[in-house]
Amino acid sequence: MPAAIRIENLSKRYRVSHDAPRGAYGYRTFRDELTRLAKAPWRLAKGRGETGRQSATTEDFWALKDVAFAVEPGEVVGIIGRNGAGKSTLLKVLSRITKPTTGRVELRGRVGSLLEVGTGFHPELTGRENIYLNGSILGMTRGEIARRFDEIVAFAEVERFLDTPVKRYSSGMYVRLAFAVAASLEPEVLIVDEVLAVGDMAFQRKCLGRMREVGRSGCTVLFVSHNMPAVESLCSRAVLLDGGRVVADGDVQPLVSEYQRRVMTTMGVSGVALADMEAPGRVQKIFRAATLVDADGVPTNYVPMGGALRVRLSLHAARPVAYPIITLGIDDTLGHRLLSLLTPASRPPIESLDGPCELECRVDRFPLAPGEYWMKLGLATVGEEIDELERALIFTVVEGDAFGDGRGHHRGVCVAPSRWSVLATSNLERPQT
Repeated sequence: MPAAIRIENLSKRYRVSHDAPRGAYGYRTFRDELTRLAKAPWRLAKGRGETGRQSATTEDFWALKDVAFAVEPGEVVGIIGRNGAGKSTLLKVLSRITKPTTGRVELRGRVGSLLEVGTGFHPELTGRENIYLNGSILGMTRGEIARRFDEIVAFAEVERFLDTPVKRYSSGMYVRLAFAVAASLEPEVLIVDEVLAVGDMAFQRKCLGRMREVGRSGCTVLFVSHNMPAVESLCSRAVLLDGGRVVADGDVQPLVSEYQRRVMTTMGVSGVALADMEAPGRVQKIFRAATLVDADGVPTNYVPMGGALRVRLSLHAARPVAYPIITLGIDDTLGHRLLSLLTPASRPPIESLDGPCELECRVDRFPLAPGEYWMKLGLATVGEEIDELERALIFTVVEGDAFGDGRGHHRGVCVAPSRWSVLATSNLERPQT
């Protein structure tokens, strides 16, 4: 069966212009003009023109470079990458909004695109009129729009404002209506950019459910999002872009981990040296280093919500410490203690520290919600504090598909799995019918 989307050596170049400098405040001063006039004869001799003005310089910027991959019919593919990686440019080329510089694209079937809030809407027209206008732009006939009109309005939840000009709509109302029209198109290929972030959580769940239905119906979906739980939940495959190039193409979870590694390693540090750090509670400087590591043991500075937390500690005890009590305290940025991890709770317990050693603390399902956290280190024996460091390590918890539902935004401080069941209701009074 032919591919639904085939991209071959696709590149898109933009010309970036840089104006000649015009002084510290962006315009020419009287001194600049005198200098320009004095240099005019030399400029004329060098062929720079009669006015003596320096021409603007340009450079080539490749938003996409030699992108190539194919998508089979019915596949749901996530396009991921940091800001500026070329994701939106790729979707605009696929949607025929902009032409590629080189390469070619093959699309088979009706294409529905939802790239930006309000694309294809006229601000002076009402919501009712824009449903017909936007539907026509997407390729729907007037009869198709009329048959699906009530479904579109119900999905968008804009019944009260249906005859109001959309220029008075909020961004959330815009995107609800735009998505409702695009999703009702029943295309063979659906292209969705990062517009679902505009809606509230209830609408995002609604859209994700609709996209699951579209994917199960056999429609080919290209989904761009920075919401990694949504990508993990919806997509069977991912393509990672960086610098306008495809750097990886394959299973979703490994590529999501690679994307997070590329983004988060530019922020903060993954480990800190503690041997020379001064603090009031350091009776002995036993803690030498603390490092957060990922599942492969590679230093990192983030943990996916619901994922594994692994902290490696390097210690050096000048004299034996029997039955040490080692504490990792997790605080928020205001200093509130949220979680404590202690060695006495481990099995088997650590009986002694002597000389140099390395320990690892692991929490298989880290319960804290996305945010930035500090880690405090403490070492003691019964009745004796030996080493203590406040804010020894900073790390970030990022969105993660903790419960397998594609949601990464959770309120509160902690998240935890729970089991719910319906209790017997035979002894309850039933309403009379």
